[in-house]
Amino acid sequence: MRAVHLLALGAGLAAASPALANESVMKGIANPAEQVLQTVDYANTRYSKLDQINANNVKNLQVAWTFSTGVLRGHEGSPLVVGNIMYVHTPFPNIVYALDLDQGAKIVWKYEPKQDPSVIPVMCCDTVNRGLAYADGAILLHQADTTLVSLDAKSGKVNWSVKNGDPSKGETNTATVLPVKDKVIVGISGGEFGVNCHVTAYDLKTGKKVWRGHSQGPDADMIMDPEKTTSLGKPVGKDSSLKTWEGDQWKTGGGCTWGWFSYDPKLDLMYYGSGNPSTWNPKQRPGDNKWSMTIWARNPDTGMAKWVYQMTPHDEWDYDGINEMILTDQKIDGKDRPLLTHFDRNGFGYTLDRATGELLVAEKYDPVVNWATKVDMDKGSKTYGRPLVVSKYSTEQNGEDVNSKGICPAALGSKDQQPAAYSPKTQLFYVPTNHVCMDYEPFRVTYTPGQPYVGATLSMYPAPGSHGGMGNFIAWDGVNGKIKWSNPEQFSAWGGALATAGDVVFYGTLEGYLKAVDSKSGKELYKFKTPSGIIGNVMTYEHKGKQYVGVLSGVGGWAGIGLAAGLTDPNAGLGAVGGYAALSSYTNLGGQLTVFALPNN
Repeated sequence: MRAVHLLALGAGLAAASPALANESVMKGIANPAEQVLQTVDYANTRYSKLDQINANNVKNLQVAWTFSTGVLRGHEGSPLVVGNIMYVHTPFPNIVYALDLDQGAKIVWKYEPKQDPSVIPVMCCDTVNRGLAYADGAILLHQADTTLVSLDAKSGKVNWSVKNGDPSKGETNTATVLPVKDKVIVGISGGEFGVNCHVTAYDLKTGKKVWRGHSQGPDADMIMDPEKTTSLGKPVGKDSSLKTWEGDQWKTGGGCTWGWFSYDPKLDLMYYGSGNPSTWNPKQRPGDNKWSMTIWARNPDTGMAKWVYQMTPHDEWDYDGINEMILTDQKIDGKDRPLLTHFDRNGFGYTLDRATGELLVAEKYDPVVNWATKVDMDKGSKTYGRPLVVSKYSTEQNGEDVNSKGICPAALGSKDQQPAAYSPKTQLFYVPTNHVCMDYEPFRVTYTPGQPYVGATLSMYPAPGSHGGMGNFIAWDGVNGKIKWSNPEQFSAWGGALATAGDVVFYGTLEGYLKAVDSKSGKELYKFKTPSGIIGNVMTYEHKGKQYVGVLSGVGGWAGIGLAAGLTDPNAGLGAVGGYAALSSYTNLGGQLTVFALPNN
């Protein structure tokens, strides 16, 4: 009955809602001088139409101005620009600054939430936050302690706030939000604490909860119609999730939603990925563990799931499926198709039809990926759409207390949360990647609310027999599933990419370099070392007719957790401390925004 009620409720809401996406957001997206979403647009392309800075003159970039955030640890996400105001956020305690670009970046207001510091040790992999969003005159922030707050964009005063989770149970937040129509969509973190994860829609004006869809459990909890919600073209069927978990394990099943959201106004569907199942010991949770590790397409008014596709059934490696879904319209076999491209942690680049969920492409975007030979693309096969796992690298088959060695990629994936970009001019995706492998030893663990529920020991290292570094920055053909060019990096390319109409692609490195490369060839055109490692996303805006490029530096995140949190045990940080130990020779803690521009000639 609950699912039917939700459908009826959603139909009423849809009738009362704006016909299209939020008007203020659409207006901001249409103006390349501004940036109102972390993803630049609803399609998550991270593409700017600004072209004053181009492949010919980018070599002349200079630092225009800087701003210290006053906070250390990992700085992910990017500033926003609305009109003449720039909005800058920080990691915990999630301070927000409004800077007046007309007055030398003067601080107009500052919001500093009072959060309980006990949330810090509950946050997996650093105290990062992926940034703010703007809609209807409000700045939207989802704090570490899961408080969702709406701030008046002009004054910084709190319009409303609501609690989305309970940190004492391991529920935290590191992600940005999606304002769409009259709602704001938010996810949750906590897979390493056995949280039963979800996405939730709140009313944009009041903060009232509208709907919540879980990643696993009963159909009603997931807001899933057994007959109408499809997977690979077929109805999922009744209890599609419950049948793939043992007993009540789904209640502590993870499947968290701390990644990025995208939205297609024409199809009226939002897209996102769910993360790893809990625990990391696969022996303790038999079955496919649906719908963790899944691409979701939902109606934003009702939350109803239209289609799902599980990339890594019964995950054995912590290949979280939360990375962004980039929406493009391209030709496949001569026909225009509405596409969704996703670079999964598991090392496969997926292209699907975003209207139907049909799987079109699944190819490795790092050649060293070895845990699976391929994804079965034979529609007549019993294993259609599933990765074909190599026994040697199966932590499930090798068993508990056995150290499975040489698995590629490592748990942080061939790409983690650092978002890729897409240029409609080249029809290529620009992907900052990790080139890292691991040893993985699962062990039995007991669930206790609010305590880590991991059950594996990891070590990480550069991919053997390769260029010696831990990252690549690549250009990817999503239609054919092929790497067009690849630039090696000494460390993981952990900063998000930005493509521009000036035929330049920007990204940041863990050592702290802002780099600019030619969108067609990958040739490096410019680099500048900022004060700390870059795990933030490059952004661009225009002010008084002049284009600027900005990036947050502040080393941290999973790759930089050793530096950020002062950890030295090689196995700490879920294996990242040892893998990235050399990073401390190249950069140090910081928290700074650096803004670049061409010289005034």
